[in-house]
Parts: sequence; C-alpha cells; structure tokens
Amino acid sequence: MLNTYYNPVRTYQGVGSLSVLPQLVNGLNPKKILLLIWDKSVLENRYIKETAAAFADILTIKTFAWSNPEMFQLYEIYNETKNENYELVIAVGGGSVLDVGKSLCCLYAKPVDSLETMRNMIAAKTYSKPHCKWIGVPTTAGTGSEVTCWATVWDSEHNKKYSVDTQDNYAYAAVIDPVLASSMPVKLAVSSALDAVCHAAESYWAKAGNTVSRAAALAAIKIIMENIDGLLCGKEEAHDAMAQGSMLAGLAFSNTRTTACHSISYPLTMKYHIPHGVAVSMLLAPVMRLNQPYIKNRKELFGAFGVENVSELSEKVTAILEKSGSPAKLSQWGANESDFEELVAHSMTKGRADNNPAELTAVNVEEILRSVF
Repeated sequence: MLNTYYNPVRTYQGVGSLSVLPQLVNGLNPKKILLLIWDKSVLENRYIKETAAAFADILTIKTFAWSNPEMFQLYEIYNETKNENYELVIAVGGGSVLDVGKSLCCLYAKPVDSLETMRNMIAAKTYSKPHCKWIGVPTTAGTGSEVTCWATVWDSEHNKKYSVDTQDNYAYAAVIDPVLASSMPVKLAVSSALDAVCHAAESYWAKAGNTVSRAAALAAIKIIMENIDGLLCGKEEAHDAMAQGSMLAGLAFSNTRTTACHSISYPLTMKYHIPHGVAVSMLLAPVMRLNQPYIKNRKELFGAFGVENVSELSEKVTAILEKSGSPAKLSQWGANESDFEELVAHSMTKGRADNNPAELTAVNVEEILRSVF
C-alpha cells in the first residue's frame, strides 16, 4: 500500500509560542493585514498587542463573534473587507473564526456580487486560488482548523453545510499557544477536546488513512484522554496537553478527512443546536462499533483511549460529557424519534460518509441514532 502525507503548515506549539508572531508577520512583509478576532479580549495578550502595534499603519481589526458561521455572515464580512486588498489574514479565535479567515483568502481572489453568487461559488467549488496568505492562532483546542485546508460554512436557510476546500489554502503558519485557551469554560473546553478526539479516531479508520496520519491520530487520542480528567478539574497543564492533542489530530485528519461521526453529526447541530464536539462524541462509540470489523490494529486504538472495548468507550465518553455538564442523549437535546427519517436523509455528507470504512445505509444510520437517543 502506498503511503503519502502532505502538510506544509509551519507549526509553533507550546506556552509562549505566540512570541514568534511578530517575526512571522515581518518575514512576509505584507502591505495590508486583516486581523480577524473573536473578541477584543485577545488583544490583551502581550504578543498579539505587540503585533497589532508594530503593524498598526497597515492593519485592520475586525471582530467575528459567531459560532458555526452562516453563509450570510461570511458574505457580510467579505463585503466589509473586499476592497482593502489584504495580503495577509491573521485569524485569532476558535474554529469558526479560523474558517472565516481562510474562506476570505479564497473569496478575495475574484469579485462576488451577491450572497447567491457566493453560495453557488462555494457549492460548485469555483473559487480561485487564495488571493492572500493566512496565519491561524487558535483560542480553543479542538477543531485543528489551523492545520487543515478546508473551512466549514453553514447555510441553515437551506439546511445545508458547505466546505471551502482547496489544498492551496493551508495556512502559512499556525501558532498554538495554550495560554489563549486557558480561560475557556470547562464545558466548551471538553466539547472541543472531544471534537479533536473524534478527528483523530475517524482519521485512524478512514479509508484515506496512511502511516503518518494513523501515528498522529493515536498520539492525539492518548494525550487528550490521559489529560481530560485534569481539564475537568481545572489543571493548568491540561490546556497544553489539549493544544498538543488538537494539533496532532488536525495534522492527522488534514490528510484523511473525517467519516461517519461528522457526517451524522451535522444535522444534529443544525436542528437541535447541539455543540459540534458534543454531537460528534455522542456518535463515536456506535460508529466505532459499526466500523470495528474494518479497523486494523484495533487494540492500538482501544489502548490509546484507555479502554478494552466499545462498551467501555461509550461509558467513558458519556461520563466525560455528563461531568462537563453536557447531556449525552439526543432526547435530552429535544430530539424526537419522529425526526429520525429527516436526520438520516441529511446524514450522508459527501466526502465524509463515503470515507467511512463500513458502508453507511439508512438502516444503520438510524440504528446509530437510536443507540444515543
């Protein structure tokens, strides 16, 4: 079997890694910079403040405070910034801010005259090569968006989820300093960590897996699961472990994409507003049960989770969710059994469902949903 792996992102991870940001920007020598932030509180960080001050005459600061960015929200910020001819976007925030930042890099490449034009361009993937470079600075530990080349855009009006997706749009650099995530509420921190765990597990068993991605996936799962109790208890060092795990998971699934957990989770988030990390982690054990016959070296995967079998994994994930204050059953989020037909119909996301080692059918997807109802 041929193994190939590619990820060009310069990664800087660890406490104090933000100190490299000013020199990274200086090395690119941009004429115009967009600093996209989720909240003005990030400007209090010494190195972000230093960067903003050093490039004040060529830098614009914009706030994007939405989770799960909608198509119309992306269009609004595109419209506000499209005429500035930015050569660098620095995105500081969770996965939503990073996804918007990298989407803008592609959208700036050619004129977009309406929301409908943008929707059609993203759906048909007719956007051009990115107009500018971007640097990802995550303030949460979970999405891995800083080291992947795609961005999620939601379109609730049409009940769809899109992806801005091109290998030309990897970040110039990713700066992953756990200090930015240390103030996250526990519930959000745990949800983010479990999202990273699912990225890694799905990468491990994905049809597109390779030797490097599987090694990164196992390392990500191990470091997150060994430190998640510390996260629940408020241990400071746990944030660095989560940042490492999220980065490794991102590097893994940047080459493989995700599978059934993500595919089935999208309508759950859209319909019931279940946080993404909670939705995918609820599905982890039942999807693993379906995939079990197709997973090579299952013992290694179970070992990384610190369990012996799928039943133990289910109990472990449920306990983590409940300790963090998140319901672990669909019924607790307002779902009804009468919704299953609609949920199943929207669970077959191209590039995710067909990347799952076991074939997804209407029957087994409904069984998965019922198992977490």
